[in-house]
Amino acid sequence: MKKGTLKQILLITDGCSNSGEDPVAMAALAKEQGITVNVIGVMQNDTVGEEGRREIEEIALSGGGISQIVYTKQLSQTVQMVTRKAMTQTLQGVVNAELKQILGKTSTIEDLPPEKRGEVMEVVDELGETVDLEVLILIDISGSMKDKIPTVKEALFDLSISLNSRIGKNRFSIFTFPGKRGDADKILDWTPKLDSISSIFPKLTSGGITPTGPAIRAAIQQFSVKKSRTLRSWISDDDEYIEETGF
Repeated sequence: MKKGTLKQILLITDGCSNSGEDPVAMAALAKEQGITVNVIGVMQNDTVGEEGRREIEEIALSGGGISQIVYTKQLSQTVQMVTRKAMTQTLQGVVNAELKQILGKTSTIEDLPPEKRGEVMEVVDELGETVDLEVLILIDISGSMKDKIPTVKEALFDLSISLNSRIGKNRFSIFTFPGKRGDADKILDWTPKLDSISSIFPKLTSGGITPTGPAIRAAIQQFSVKKSRTLRSWISDDDEYIEETGF
């Protein structure tokens, strides 16, 4: 059975946006187009501050994704956790929407009997391993991120390795912001692996403003966007899927 494609923007930043459109509004636009926005706030010895923390949480909430604030030493495992958890969360949302269509407006996975709930979660887990995944990584390279860039590179390389075990195809792209001549620069086009990042990252220079909203807008334009999907649309053979899951 052919599965659909999960689309994610993974925003890695350490501060507040200060130029261009509202990043929360841009994250909402991404969600409308079927793209989940996840945000990782990176600290070293400092903190992201209350304003930064609030913006990170609001971007992820508006984008239907997950937010996490971590120290640099925890970044690698956090990037992997957020990416996988967001996949499960997105698929659960699709399943819940389908259940509401079938069982009523208030029904969710949690409302099912334990046995049925387990069966549905098995379906979610299977989809998480078999759907194709597109992750556009959006990296803040403003001045305060300078010392954190090497850790970001290692975290992304580990992410690529950890997702290699999936059956579904993985594709990654990397954008940085602010760009040299605009809001964001594409430094890596869509690729199944992130092996080449070792040659890309040493060339990055930090500094400038933090146009998070315009950068998210630029990221959205890199996806072949579609409208929200139903559970049936994730799998081309609907009848077989419905029969197998008992819906």
